[in-house]
Amino acid sequence: MKKPVMIAVAAAIAFTGLAGTAYAQRDPAYDSARSAGQVGEKMDGYLGIVGAETQALRKMVNDINIKRRAVYTQRASAEGATVEQYAATSGCLAIARTVPGEKYQAPDGSWQTRTSAPPLRDARCAGT
Repeated sequence: MKKPVMIAVAAAIAFTGLAGTAYAQRDPAYDSARSAGQVGEKMDGYLGIVGAETQALRKMVNDINIKRRAVYTQRASAEGATVEQYAATSGCLAIARTVPGEKYQAPDGSWQTRTSAPPLRDARCAGT
């Protein structure tokens, strides 16, 4: 993604509170799965399953990702970005906002557990 587009998208996300919008749709099952390390933030802006998959977990992750994609699609259009650009920038921000103990996807694709140190992020996340 080109740096100016990523910066503009990041600013729009921060300004509109999008990062909170998609994630504010949490339910107790999501909070439980997140704190248990069963799900984590992916670099592409979507939620992923870490480890063993159950039908209930897959349904929850799919539902959340469908809602995220709808928000990304709407906002990307308004910002003149592609859905993929908007989702990737959202992924950078979501990973940056993880807290110790939560899972996230590192640039090499592996699942990491957030510590008190900053998370490992893709070089394209610079500026977000």
